[in-house]
Amino acid sequence: MEHTGAEARRITLYAPEDFGGLRRAGQLAAATLDMIAAYVQPGVSTDELDRRCAEYIRDNGAVSACLGYRGFPKSVCISINHVVCHGIPGPKALQHGDILNIDITVILDGWYGDTSRMFVAGQPSTKAKLLLDVTHESMMLGIAAAKPGAKLGDIGHAIQAYVEKHRFSVVRDFCGHGIGRTFHAPPNILHFGRPGEGPEIKPGMVFTIEPMVNIGRYDVKILEDGWTAVTRDRSLSAQFEHMVGVTETGCEVFTFSPAGMHKPPYGS
Repeated sequence: MEHTGAEARRITLYAPEDFGGLRRAGQLAAATLDMIAAYVQPGVSTDELDRRCAEYIRDNGAVSACLGYRGFPKSVCISINHVVCHGIPGPKALQHGDILNIDITVILDGWYGDTSRMFVAGQPSTKAKLLLDVTHESMMLGIAAAKPGAKLGDIGHAIQAYVEKHRFSVVRDFCGHGIGRTFHAPPNILHFGRPGEGPEIKPGMVFTIEPMVNIGRYDVKILEDGWTAVTRDRSLSAQFEHMVGVTETGCEVFTFSPAGMHKPPYGS
């Protein structure tokens, strides 16, 4: 691992041999989401989903990075409908048509793997389905912009332009982040911005791209539990997240679904 100076002085550049550990951690996080898909049904509590994810992570030799992180009480984040992110699992049962983000971060052999995906309990509304499709595609466009010589602003611009073309909004209050041997590290990956701005993207950078997209305005507020972020206008929100490592020619996505379950519908 190497650290560079000036603008990127605190950004870790990982060596190609480090990508193996990142890949394994990312694949375990993605496999956890694959596993839980069959259990996302009306009538199931988010506590139950959290328990199953925690067991799967533990049974595969890893630990949850979320459990106890700055006091977070559960093993995964589950954010339903107008919850933007950091939703705390609890006893409430899912209702038909609920959309939810499940966010998994594992630590496997000292490496972090971080990914999230949207799920639907039953069938989504037409508007919710469009929101899920636009959010996933915006993330993929951001990933396509993550290549050596580009700037971090290019990622945010690609996401913002696509989202706003569909008259949705990109949340400003949260961003992607560097990751690897630590959970959160520089650089911040904004999901909005102007092309050509920000630090240069270099081989060895590892970070998450995780746009949060609202049907309504982008404004959010934090509830009294200190974690749960919701849309101020109560509009639906969606998020997808991948962890990527920049290579000499582009970037490798460490968290693609092993089962090809990239976005809903996932089937039975």
